[in-house]
Amino acid sequence: MAEHEIEVIDEALAHLDVGHGLPVVLLHAFPLSKAMWEAQVAALLGECRCIVPDLRGFGDSPTSGPYTMDQYADDVVALLDVLQIDKAVIGGLSMGGYVALAIWRRHRRRVRALILADTRASADSADAFARRTELIQVARTSGMDAVVEAQLPGLIGKSTREKQPDLIDRIRAAMVRTSVDGVVGALEAMRTRPDSTELLTRIDVPTLVVVGAEDAITPLKEARAMQRAISNSRLEVVPEAGHLSNVERPAAFNTALSDFVGSLLYN
Repeated sequence: MAEHEIEVIDEALAHLDVGHGLPVVLLHAFPLSKAMWEAQVAALLGECRCIVPDLRGFGDSPTSGPYTMDQYADDVVALLDVLQIDKAVIGGLSMGGYVALAIWRRHRRRVRALILADTRASADSADAFARRTELIQVARTSGMDAVVEAQLPGLIGKSTREKQPDLIDRIRAAMVRTSVDGVVGALEAMRTRPDSTELLTRIDVPTLVVVGAEDAITPLKEARAMQRAISNSRLEVVPEAGHLSNVERPAAFNTALSDFVGSLLYN
């Protein structure tokens, strides 16, 4: 598969670049920002160079379009070019996982390994497409507060809702800071993303699939299907966590992440 030429649009992504060693890129979920990876950066910092961008339209990155999975992927690879990084571990959660798969599809030689957390390979179903279309209208007419109230319940697992109410408030506060333009652009990109199911069988780099045991959006059965389709892959289930498993149970997520990254360092 030929590499795609990168079209750089607007300035570079806002990003965190800390540490030394194996480059690890972490791509955030919708509708959050690079801040969601704080605990994972702390866990990897001793042995890795962590590159954590705000995707286009999120955090402090440019808000101009176009918004597509291909553009998100090209933005990340353009950032790697700026940082003079030839190859990196590419990890993403939820929407970040969609971008990670797009990077593999378009720029596979840049991928040392993959981390696919609480995500799926399939394209949107008709129902999911319709829900994203409805949420676009909510964003345009009622703003981010309404988007957050519509999205937040599904992102958080039952155990987190019961045991960590303060964490839910922090997640809500992070979500509401996202721009409406970025949210609308991301929803349009997600509802038109290509199906990557067949792509899974062509992934030939070490891959970690992670899922929260209580993830209602991309449940365990989907994670298992992805893991079975990808050779040289492993599945880790984070107990008592929903869709934002790295935020809800950071210690358990970090154990799986550190073990996987360690296997790359010493093999």
